Order: sequence, then C-alpha cells, then structure tokens
Amino acid sequence: MTIWFEGFETRRFDVNGVQIHARVPATPRDHKPALLLLHGFPQTHALWQRVAQALKHDYWIVLPDLRGYGDSSKPAGLPDHANYSKRTLAQDMVDVMDLLGCPQFFLCGHDRGARVAARLALDHAEKVQKLCLIDIAPTLDMYDGTGMAQHYKEFARAYYHWFHLIQPWPLPEKMIGGCAQDYLHATLGGWGSTGLGYIEPQAFAEYERCFCTPEAIHGACEDYRASAGIDLEHDRASREHGDKIACDMLVLWGARGVVHRLFKPLELWQARCAGTVSGQVLPAGHFIPEELPAETAAALRTFLR
Repeated sequence: MTIWFEGFETRRFDVNGVQIHARVPATPRDHKPALLLLHGFPQTHALWQRVAQALKHDYWIVLPDLRGYGDSSKPAGLPDHANYSKRTLAQDMVDVMDLLGCPQFFLCGHDRGARVAARLALDHAEKVQKLCLIDIAPTLDMYDGTGMAQHYKEFARAYYHWFHLIQPWPLPEKMIGGCAQDYLHATLGGWGSTGLGYIEPQAFAEYERCFCTPEAIHGACEDYRASAGIDLEHDRASREHGDKIACDMLVLWGARGVVHRLFKPLELWQARCAGTVSGQVLPAGHFIPEELPAETAAALRTFLR
C-alpha cells in the first residue's frame, strides 16, 4: 500500500509577498525534468497524490497550494482583486520554481490551477516546456458564452458558484461559512461526480481542514472575483495583442462535466495556442485527476515524453 505522499517533503517559500506551501521530492532533482502540478477549487495539492506517485520516478514533481488555498497564505483581497489575479498567482509559481532551481518545467493544472497555468504560459513563455490543462475552457470564452439565453440558463445552473462567489464581500463568505462543510461536500460531489467515493480519505480530511475556515473561504471568493474582473481585462489585452501560448498543449476534459456539455474545449484552446494542441475526453466528471488518476498519469506521460 502506498504511503501518503511517499517520497515527498513539505516546504514553505516566501515569494511575491506571501508564503506558498508545497510538497517537493525529498531527493535531489538530478536529471529528472521538473513537473509543476496545480490544483483547483475547493481543493489543495492533495488532489494530485495518486498522479504524483505514478509519475515520481520519471519527473521531479512540485505540488504547491495556490495562494488562498491549503496551507498557503490567504491575504485579504484588494479592491480590484489584483492580488488574486491569475497573473499574480502565476508569478507565485514562477518564483517558487526559481527558488527550486527549475528555470524551465512542464506544467499541468486542473480547474483554477489550469487557469493559473494558462496565464503562466502566456506571461512566462520561456519557462513552460509543455502545458496540460484539465477540464476548463478559456475563462473569457466561458463568460462571453453566457450571452446566449439557453446557454446561460444551463451554465448558470451548473456553475452557479461563478456568479455567487463574485458577489461583494462579505455576503458569499458569510453564506458559505454558515455551513462550510456541507457546501464543500456538495461541491466535491457535483459537476458530474458520482458521489464522494473517488476521494482518498486523507485528501478528504485535508479538504475539510483547509477549506472550512473564514480565511480560506475568502481566498476562494477572491480567486473568483478576480476571474470575473481583472483576469478578463488581462485576457482581453492578451487577445488584442495577438498573444498566444507558445508551447504544445494537451487538453483533457470529462465526459460527464459541464465543459464537455456546453463548450468545445479543444477548438477553443487551439485558437489560443501557437503550438500543437491535442486532447481527449475521459469517462469522468470534473475532478479527473482523482476520479481517473491512472489514466491522467498515463496521458501526461505520453504527452510529456
């Protein structure tokens, strides 16, 4: 039986005005290529435990908690939410990798982590050798798609949190905080998931410990507030300048998820990337790395090779 995060140790990094908590290999990097894995809402780096165990012999894997999540810093949001913009969170990750002596690395993100990864690949093209995004379409395209009446109805019902979490402080924080554990369980069991049995017990305990605090709930809300405001400004500016992700990209999404039902992720990301974009739909809901860890690891290994 695999020991929880066997072969990894915990570290804290002072970067970009915050502390980032991460697991990193307990042994030196040597010749292995570096792989940075980014989690999403409402989770932590624990999302990747089984994927990391499958890939740790081939890659030097770094598993951080994003700003606002897990055991990383959760600063109060600024009026324009810039300290939770994907540009800022991407800079956190670049700084961590620089401190670890990884000037270039492979990059994979799920959910919010995939949005950070996409911005990182745009802002720091020289850093990212290959990019994998899991179960997202571009943020700007997803918000723009709400202009279609029927699409909006389906999208708003499935991703109501995109519109709830962005409401001004402190309304969503207080509403979620009133029953945080139930909210967490409902979220992890939604978006095409078939219950909560796909989550490892240790990970489930970590999600409960890390999410059910006022600071973490605020951090998550600020993440979404940034996506509905300053992140869209950054995305529009990038498109106006003709900026595209330079490296090759792999896109994975779940057959039971909202992205598959309402968007065309492969086509949308092909339009945003100057490299080769490949992808596949997997028989899962939204939380693919935990529902299908072996398949996720296999897809990454094939792509990164």
